[in-house]
Amino acid sequence: MPRILITGCSSGFGLAIAQKFVNCGWDVVATMRAPRDDLLRSSSRLEILRLDVTSTQSISNAVEAAGPIDALVNNAGVGMLNVLEGAERVKIQELFETNLFGAMAMIKAVLPQMRARRAGVIVNVSSSVTLKPLPALSVYSASKAALNAFTESLALEAAIFGIRARLVLPGSAPATEFGKNALTRMGMDIPEPYSAFVHNYLTALRSGTDFTTPDDVAEAVWRAVTEIDAPMKIPAGADAQTWFVEAGHSLA
Repeated sequence: MPRILITGCSSGFGLAIAQKFVNCGWDVVATMRAPRDDLLRSSSRLEILRLDVTSTQSISNAVEAAGPIDALVNNAGVGMLNVLEGAERVKIQELFETNLFGAMAMIKAVLPQMRARRAGVIVNVSSSVTLKPLPALSVYSASKAALNAFTESLALEAAIFGIRARLVLPGSAPATEFGKNALTRMGMDIPEPYSAFVHNYLTALRSGTDFTTPDDVAEAVWRAVTEIDAPMKIPAGADAQTWFVEAGHSLA
């Protein structure tokens, strides 16, 4: 059976992605910073490992324990809902450490084994905010835009060894733990001159948006991993698909 390693599986997108691949017969290594065996339905094809993508040693331990894998899904990420003036430097650095540098470190750790077999798939979960600029997401958008550019260039490097790299772009998902964490962790510190503007904009956005579900993202990742000719960027969710088309891309 093919084997996949997925980061950030404690909730939301990662949890749904892991369950999708288990249900479809894959051997799944579901990783998270604080492992909980009760999160996923028990299966002989499922292994749960501890992994902090900001720790070189943690990455090394997890990749070694996982063994040979056919696919890597970099889903682990942190959100930030704040304008630039309200974003502390240390939190900006933390965000990039997870969203960009963590993904790069994971890929660097698994590339040698994929390159030796001249096969493998790497999927980076980015965001639809790279398609449609939104206020209070400037720093977060920067981390995901950098991930996009990195992935597209990586795809050219990896292709010579038979390895595919793809991007999945989820839309807004405020009901997930990721969305809630972004709101509570950074949303309380929006500077007063911006607060009314951000509040009014987000209220209007929520009223007219068909939000993305974890299952939407799981389906998009499944496509990115299993379809050899899958496009470089795959939007996940109705809102992401709308923004994708508005940005001039085709859903075909």
